[in-house]
Formats: sequence, C-alpha cells, structure tokens
Amino acid sequence: MRNVTDRTSNPFGLRPPFDRSDPGDRTAVFGYGDANADFHVIGNYPGIHGGESTGVPFTETESGLALQDVLRETGFASGPRDEPVLENCFLSYVHMCSLPDGEAPTAEAYADLERFFDAELRAINAHILLPVGARATDRVLREYTTQRRRFDLEMASLHATEIRGRGFMVVPIKEPAEWVDGDFEAIVSRLEALLASDYRQTKGVATTVG
Repeated sequence: MRNVTDRTSNPFGLRPPFDRSDPGDRTAVFGYGDANADFHVIGNYPGIHGGESTGVPFTETESGLALQDVLRETGFASGPRDEPVLENCFLSYVHMCSLPDGEAPTAEAYADLERFFDAELRAINAHILLPVGARATDRVLREYTTQRRRFDLEMASLHATEIRGRGFMVVPIKEPAEWVDGDFEAIVSRLEALLASDYRQTKGVATTVG
C-alpha cells in the first residue's frame, strides 16, 4: 500500500503565489485529509465552500457543511466539524487562496493557481474525483477527461453520475446550496455503491475508455 505522507493539511508544502486575504483569515485553504485517499473531493474557493478561518476545506459555510454531511453519512469523515478526521478521502479547492469578503476569483486568478491544483491532484492520484459545483466540474472534465465537449454543465443532470476520465472516475456533485429533495440521497447512494464495488479498477478501465 502506498504511503505518500502522514501530513493532514497541505501535505506537499504548497505555497500560494499571492495573499489577498482579509485580516484574520488564512492566506489560503490548502488540501486536507488522507493523502493516500482513493476519493478526492474538489471544491471551488474558500469564499463559497469555507475554511477561511479554520484552514480546512468544506467547513464554516452552509455549502461546505452540507458536503461534509455527505462524507459523514458515507463514513469518510468523523470528529469535529471544523477539523474532521478523514479516511480514504482528500479535500481541496481549484482556487485555494482566500479573498476579501464578497470578492470572487478572476479568470486570471484561477489560471495563476492551476499549476498548484494540478500538482496536488496528481500527487494524491485518487481513483475517484468528486468536483463540487460547475466551476470545479468544468475544470476536472476539461483537464482530466476527453469528454468535456459532451456536456453542457447542467449540474442537475450531472449530479451523482459516473464519467470515465484519463485514469480517473469523475462523479460531479451539484452545488450544495442548490440541492433539492433527493440530491443528498443521490450522492450518498452513489458513493455507497462505489465503496461496495471494485472501484480500484477505475485506473485501468478509465485509461482505455476516457
């Protein structure tokens, strides 16, 4: 069994290229969790999915905690909500840096951080990628599958589906703030089915299909 590192937060020592955070906020919300994980959850940026105070992805905000509820329901997360204990699961953002309240990343800011996100994703080398929301789903489908042109990013229809990628299985997750009845249950059911399957074959299958 591989052992990348035992560090939980920022396991590869990434350093953000800029600091635009408000006083009291973390400069960046780094990747967090089990660096040997098979499941990698990918959010957008701290202002939406949380962590500007805790330094942990998917904390603090309504959307972040809703996603964390999925991880708890499926056995990936336990312990404190601001510093969960994760097993077989890693969390990170496409845009890790904190920004002033109410400010969203620009296209240039996303581009500045692409290499950091890509380096961490490939170092984790998970079997299952779980992008949360349209921005993260677009990024993952463009860069890690050959199938982006097949989809119009209608997240309601992509939610909890399986998409073969280049060495990965991609399971998009609709933005939690937009969930309606059945969306929580759908992603929980999909994750439970994957955990019950031989999902580790994803690497070989996806390489030939994607």
